[in-house]
Amino acid sequence: MVLVPEIDGLRVTVQELERDVAWKRKRAHLFRVSLSVALASIPALIAWNSAFADIRSVLMAGRGVLVTTLVVGILSVIAISFDHLLNVGFFASDDSHTVPDRYAYSLAWMRDRLASKREELRRKSAGAHPPLTERRRMYREDTVEVIARYMGESRHYRRVHNGLQSLIMVGSTAVTTVAALSPEDWSWQKLTVVGLGFCVTLASAFTGYYNYRERGYFLRQTADSIEEELNALMLGIGEYRQFSEAQEDEALAKFIERVEALRSEQRRREQQLDQPADQAAPAAPPPASTQG
Repeated sequence: MVLVPEIDGLRVTVQELERDVAWKRKRAHLFRVSLSVALASIPALIAWNSAFADIRSVLMAGRGVLVTTLVVGILSVIAISFDHLLNVGFFASDDSHTVPDRYAYSLAWMRDRLASKREELRRKSAGAHPPLTERRRMYREDTVEVIARYMGESRHYRRVHNGLQSLIMVGSTAVTTVAALSPEDWSWQKLTVVGLGFCVTLASAFTGYYNYRERGYFLRQTADSIEEELNALMLGIGEYRQFSEAQEDEALAKFIERVEALRSEQRRREQQLDQPADQAAPAAPPPASTQG
């Protein structure tokens, strides 16, 4: 029979591998983007110098942007490469340096190991049969992680929404101001209008399609509701006042039932937000708020 501590240890290993794989994937993506930007900036700078050699204002403005982009891309590549060499012990003077797994192994190897550990966890979990009371207590402890995940996703969507909304407001104002100058020839004003107009249109499209504000609001609402249920259970108040210490099993059953209902409602909201506008059923939108 598979022991519960063994499953818990395997679950921790899977979670660590998931974090390492996510970190390595983001790092590889950042490296590729930085390298691509740096390489693309060189021919773009040459083409810009050739195209606008006779228009000094446009030439200097374009040079500033492209040179800045080139420098940022190169510095990002250098920083990532130096960090990798430092952590793998390239500059170490002895053999006592321990290389972290996220630096020692490739992304493909870590993905294969994660898939293997997940399959092992699935098989051992299927063979383990802890008592019902223990499973309910484990669910109660896992609820804290669910709350943290919902809160984290809520903050992410709120930051994205606020950033895009700021871009829309600043860009719209800047476009109106620059367009009012009415230049007669192709100058930096026209280029600025085109660039800002593109950014505003792109931000508006992202905001309308992904519904960042609505997703953040619903995730925060669900997280607050689950946290309220958890506090009520731990303190023996609200719906759980009627249960004594001897009735902990019944209280846990009620807690699990209510939390699962909240999570089911959250999944329904997410599915509704993912539906096309002409197919989605009417949903209660988040109230207007100035909360950042």
